[in-house]
Amino acid sequence: MIDLTTPQEWLLQGLSAVGLDISPEHTLYKIGALLTMGLISWCCAKVFRLLLHYKIIKVVSKTSPHWDDELHSHGFFIRLGHLVPALVIYLLASPLLHQDETLLTNIQKMSVLYMLLASLYAASALLNTIEDLYNESHLSQKAPITGFIQVTKLVLVIIVGLLSISLLMEKSPLLLLSGLTAVAAVLLLIFRDTILGFVAGIQIAANRMVNTGDWLEMPKYGVDGEVLEVGLTVVKIQNWDKTISTLPTYTLTSDSVKNWRGMSQSGGRRIKRAIKIDIQSVTFCDQDMLDRFKRIRFISEYIDRKVQELAEYRQQQSIDESDLVNSRRLTNLGTFRAYLTEYLKHHPSINKEMTLMVRQLPPSETGVSLELYCFSANKNWVAYEGIQADIFDHALAMLPVFDLRAYQRVSDRTH
Repeated sequence: MIDLTTPQEWLLQGLSAVGLDISPEHTLYKIGALLTMGLISWCCAKVFRLLLHYKIIKVVSKTSPHWDDELHSHGFFIRLGHLVPALVIYLLASPLLHQDETLLTNIQKMSVLYMLLASLYAASALLNTIEDLYNESHLSQKAPITGFIQVTKLVLVIIVGLLSISLLMEKSPLLLLSGLTAVAAVLLLIFRDTILGFVAGIQIAANRMVNTGDWLEMPKYGVDGEVLEVGLTVVKIQNWDKTISTLPTYTLTSDSVKNWRGMSQSGGRRIKRAIKIDIQSVTFCDQDMLDRFKRIRFISEYIDRKVQELAEYRQQQSIDESDLVNSRRLTNLGTFRAYLTEYLKHHPSINKEMTLMVRQLPPSETGVSLELYCFSANKNWVAYEGIQADIFDHALAMLPVFDLRAYQRVSDRTH
């Protein structure tokens, strides 16, 4: 068994060698003991830092796993090293200062408090490492864990706080914890956003509602942009004008939110826009118009098929071809709609596996609307807008070919 009085005898012999023949109860001895503990703990801390710099860091940098590099970058090993001097002081205090119970108790209390604080910082670095590694993995696309990491940090802070207070007051932590029930209402008020955010975080993670990188739109708060962080109490969203909106996390579950993740993960981005056509330009197709339309590659087969279908219909119904009232006829608007449908089907930037149609909306005082409904295969915003603009440039330019006019409201104000 180690003789615990050996360090004290060693210190007394050292003091006697410099001419200080004193007892362990003397003030100079206590100062010498404190300086000795401080010097030894400082030397141990330096040795650990040297080992960390020349050994541990080299091993970490050479190993293939990425997690140890993340631990080092977040300062986990350095923070863990702060336990060394505190532990040395705690172990040396008892054999050197056991004659002074008050001083020994205070020194050991300070050492334990320092170790608790160092452990808290090391645990925080470990949690930050776990969060970063998770965010780099494919699992981060399913559910964010920032809120849970922050909750864990908060729980650790509360535990360390209770242990520290119980150590200073020399009371049981359970006794302090039972006393907190008396101020539970106050704590609920203080931590209202934290509790709501924690509950919302569980709902968000369980239902995979929102994740970092999602495009959210919340008109109520003027939010339209990409999620930067889903935290315990707040969610940060960078709008497309590069401003950053900060909202309580629970608003993601209590208010209306449009998440564009489905579009990002799908095969295309929707194009849904209409052309207003002047109703007065809509007419039946005569033979000259049909001859012109047959020269358009996309609808030449369509014209032949429809002409044959209408001829068979007139023959079945015994309708003379010159009977314009009772016979079915092609219109320039219907033919233009067929052309746009074929044009979209042959467009290289349109996803043919998704819904594709050109439909006619109810007429109004602004004309008849011809809506193009399809999906761009390229979902990038800039490229998508370019594809959409090119399609409608072409559609508007083709209107005169089909003897159609776009509706444009003209002011009756004279200049």
